Amino acid sequence: TRERVEAAIAALNYKPNLMARGLAGGRSKLIGLAYYNPSPSYLSALVVSALKHCRDLGHHLVIEDLSDIEDGLDTTMILKRLSSIQLDGLILAPPLSGNTKLLELMQDIGIPTVLLGSTDDRFKQSSVVFDDRAAAYTMTCHLIDLGHKKIGFIRGPHELPWSRKRQEGYEQALIDKGIQIDKKLILEGDFTFRTGMHRGDDLLELPDRPTAIFASNDDMAAGVIAAAQRRSIQIPKELSVVGFDDTAIAAAIWPRLTTVRQPIAEMAQASVDIISDVTAEGWNGEPVRLVNDSIHIVERESLAPPA
Repeated sequence: TRERVEAAIAALNYKPNLMARGLAGGRSKLIGLAYYNPSPSYLSALVVSALKHCRDLGHHLVIEDLSDIEDGLDTTMILKRLSSIQLDGLILAPPLSGNTKLLELMQDIGIPTVLLGSTDDRFKQSSVVFDDRAAAYTMTCHLIDLGHKKIGFIRGPHELPWSRKRQEGYEQALIDKGIQIDKKLILEGDFTFRTGMHRGDDLLELPDRPTAIFASNDDMAAGVIAAAQRRSIQIPKELSVVGFDDTAIAAAIWPRLTTVRQPIAEMAQASVDIISDVTAEGWNGEPVRLVNDSIHIVERESLAPPA
């Protein structure tokens, strides 16, 4: 019987229908990834990894752009979009994973949800996070150990938890190393190249400019490098610049960027694994918390001791 079935499959060039299989098993085999992220480098690394891992596990990834959430949370719109897809689970990428109203809505809908880069104990939602505070602390200590005492810091939007944790790590390193925190050296960006360039301009226009600038992501760090190069400031001879994430842009610009490696691909895969397990075993409503606390600084040409 098996030989006859296999012969029929070969003759008909039969391919299994994932949607039909999902209906028969009560699962759609569809995993959602909702995003609004101003950093194209981060988003690219996240989506590519999630797509590949879904394919390897026999799922399909449905990518949903919720960038219009900036204008306010339209509950009806989100409900309509998500309920029509019949997802087995949903991954919320930063900064959506820190949006309290959206988290409340996801809990009300009852879709198993994984928060990437954030966690909120008020909700029964799984999460995969990186130790942003420890990573920023490690990078700042590294700068200080090289001899930098005047270090500019460009944070992300203050309302985002990972932005606050990175700033906390930077400030704690200064305190532990006996360096006074100078608020004039701490500016806010929005994780884009554009604001990195503007905040870089602001820091480089200071009468006593910093010898190093630590930007909270690689896109903003690349913007700082562009701002320095417009002023003919040599990097790293006259100014060191470091970033956070180790996305593709870090190795694409010149000088190549020294940065903290955030394991974006691995975190995306872990998020897919959580939902895949729910699909196979059923969801009991209990969240899964995974924390990656392995800190690694990728050394490249944008960092040197102060002149």
